[in-house]
Formats: sequence, structure tokens, C-alpha cells
Amino acid sequence: MKNVLVTGGTGCLGSNLALALLKEGCTVRILRRQNSDLRAIGNAEVEHRIGDVRDIASIRRAIQGCDTVFHTAACISYWRKERPVMMEINVAGTRNMVNASLEVGVERFVHTSSVAAIGFRPDGEPADETNRFNWDVYDVGYRISKYQAEQEIQRGVKLGLPAVIVNPSVIMGPRDIHFHGGQILRDVYRRRIFYYTEGGMNVVSVADVVRGHLQAARVGRIGERYILGGANVTLKELFQTSAEITGGIKPLFRLPTKAVQALAVLVETIGNLLKRRPWLSRELVAGLGLPTRFTSEKAERELGLTTTPFQTALQETFEWYTKNGYL
Repeated sequence: MKNVLVTGGTGCLGSNLALALLKEGCTVRILRRQNSDLRAIGNAEVEHRIGDVRDIASIRRAIQGCDTVFHTAACISYWRKERPVMMEINVAGTRNMVNASLEVGVERFVHTSSVAAIGFRPDGEPADETNRFNWDVYDVGYRISKYQAEQEIQRGVKLGLPAVIVNPSVIMGPRDIHFHGGQILRDVYRRRIFYYTEGGMNVVSVADVVRGHLQAARVGRIGERYILGGANVTLKELFQTSAEITGGIKPLFRLPTKAVQALAVLVETIGNLLKRRPWLSRELVAGLGLPTRFTSEKAERELGLTTTPFQTALQETFEWYTKNGYL
């Protein structure tokens, strides 16, 4: 691993990964769009290649001379109106990455999937990499796109691509300028959230996910997937801890699932009318209350993954937002 390409290098995970690779002594190139927001990557000494994962010609040019590819680029949306674009980026874009990497002949390809592509266990026990995708009935576009993207990777593996899949959970950490995992902290800080709902999530530090990517490139088994997770927490625990860190309001009451789903329909309808992405949507709350707990035992065993306490991850995220004026 010497000359590396990172797609999605201007995002939270991609920028943190690029910086870690620089510290490892690698020559790092990122593939980004002309109008990408560069605040996360800043002035890091990486080579910028302008292109798009939907444009295979630009991918070919970016990969030339690289021995390792980290494909972190993705579109995250739970708004049905953005599903077509998300499918183009997450599925067709991954197909292009696979095809171009096969043509060039890279030595290692690490694909960033998500626990969203892994099925849940109805018995409530933590799911692992063997749990088959069973979210079809809930028709959540993001989950479907990440699952289908993995099928493109497995197709590539059958054709000789030396690829490894990693499945991070909800990532918290510095440089989350688009407020994916960090949106929870901002909402609690601004006192928009003062209640909790059923369910929970697995929260992981971006630093742990970066180390998991590096180890996947070094020792991950080709064709295997590895959950890169952290702590399984209830939403009540997450909101309460976020309030303690940010000074927000601790959850005062539980909002029934049906009430949340009804609110999501209303908010999404208004968003559709205004042609603006809604802050709450039907897909975002689909399956609310279902067990979404995961275990990273395989990554711990094979990649040497270690995990940071989720409270620390939240604290580091909040401190970075505060220092950089994002709150």
C-alpha cells in the first residue's frame, strides 16, 4: 500500500482516512467533483483528481498508478425523491469502480459498505456478517442501495478483484461537515430533541473505522465483509449522553412509534411540496424499534479492531464542531 486512491475524500470518513494514510507515508489521491466542499479535507497534501464515480472515464484516469483503492464515496439519503440519484452513485458508481479497478489491475480494493446492508436479528441479539439482508419489506432506499453495491463488489471478486468489504455503523467524529452521525448532536445541542423513541443504534468512532479500513487493506480476506462497529445503545441513552455533553435537554418522555411515523409523513409531505429535503421522512423511521444491534467480533479477531467508548466519540465530535464554528 503505497500509492492510494480514496473516493469520497472530502467527506467525514474519506478525509479522516486520507489524513491517516498520509501519516502512514502513502501518496494519496482523492477523486472528487469540481464543486465538492473542501472544508473537511482542508489543505491536506493530497492530489485532487476531478471526476465522478458515475463517470468511468474519470475513474480510470484517477486509478492509474495506484496500487490500492478505498471506495468510501456514497450518497446518504432517506428522501424518496433522491433515490434515483442515490442508486446511480451507490450502485452504478460502485459498478464503475469495480470495472475500472479490474481494468487497471489494482492490488487491493476496500469497499465501504454499511451495517445498513446487513439484516437484523428478530430475536434482538447482535447481528453479524452472516445475517442475510431482510429489509426489503421496509423499502428503505439507502439500505437497498448499499446491499446492491455489495453485490457489485462480489461480482468483481468473482472476476478477480482483490476486494474486501467493511460495514461501519453510525459514524461519529471530527470533519462530519454534512452532519450525518453528527446531526444528533446538533439537534440535541439546539434543543430540537427533548424526547426519545423506541429503538437504538450502533455508534462507532471515525478513528476506529479508519483503523479498520487500514487493517482491511493489509490483512482482510478477499471477498469477506467486516462489521466496524462500536457500542450498541438505545436512543434514550444516546440522546441523554448527547445532552450531557452539549448542554442540551435530556429526553423528557418517550414519543410513541406511531406518532413518530405520522409526523414523518407530515414532514415529508411538506418537504415534497416545498421541494426541500425534509428533516424527517418515512424511510428514516421505517422499521423504528426493530433490533439494530451489531457485533464486531470478526473484525476484532481478524483485523485487530479496537473500539473507543461512544461517549468519547460524541465528545470529540462536539469539540470539533465547537472549535470550527459548526454549532
